[in-house]
Amino acid sequence: MFGQRRIARPVQAEEAPAKVSADPSYATKALQKFLSSLNGRTNPVIMDLGPVVGSNITFFGEQLGCRIRVEDLGTDIDKHAKDGAVDQLPSFFSKRFTEAPESVDGILCWDMLDYLDRPAAQSLAASLAGLLRPGGVLLGFFSTTDSPEPIYTRYVVMDDATLQYRTYPARRARRRGLLNGDIIKLFKGLTVTDSFLMKSNLREMLFRKPIPRV
Repeated sequence: MFGQRRIARPVQAEEAPAKVSADPSYATKALQKFLSSLNGRTNPVIMDLGPVVGSNITFFGEQLGCRIRVEDLGTDIDKHAKDGAVDQLPSFFSKRFTEAPESVDGILCWDMLDYLDRPAAQSLAASLAGLLRPGGVLLGFFSTTDSPEPIYTRYVVMDDATLQYRTYPARRARRRGLLNGDIIKLFKGLTVTDSFLMKSNLREMLFRKPIPRV
């Protein structure tokens, strides 16, 4: 008498767990203010001083219908550090940008000033203030803690209230954190409209170029 024939059942493969990003995300308040300051402008010109992030370009294009130009200052800083020419950064930033004066509506400065000594930071801030149109806005981040590790942060916009922080190697660490008064003095041609101290240990600040009174 033959035993019952066993039918092999297909083994179902276990679903691979969803990949969880190791990059932290943090709330942002100043980004919303930046966007609202530029809403309603026709084809505004935006300058991004961080590395190229494709999803950011798409986000700002959809939100503002803008033209965006990426000027990766981290590359400039690294090149000067590699060449032992950091002391030349003030002169470099004074003529770094080819755009006409008062031709940019918004600047995403991110945290680039944190990597500069005071003379270079002053030179960069003056150049950026000169690029802004009257009524234009600049978004800047400033660390409130010292960080000796040489890394940059790529800020990826998840939505208008959330940024993901992705780090990558740098040739310089952040300089000592600037006090509020020092930051305001750097942008002496601009007015601080909003300032937020975030849980990410960054101070988010929005600056506006005053419109001359007629």
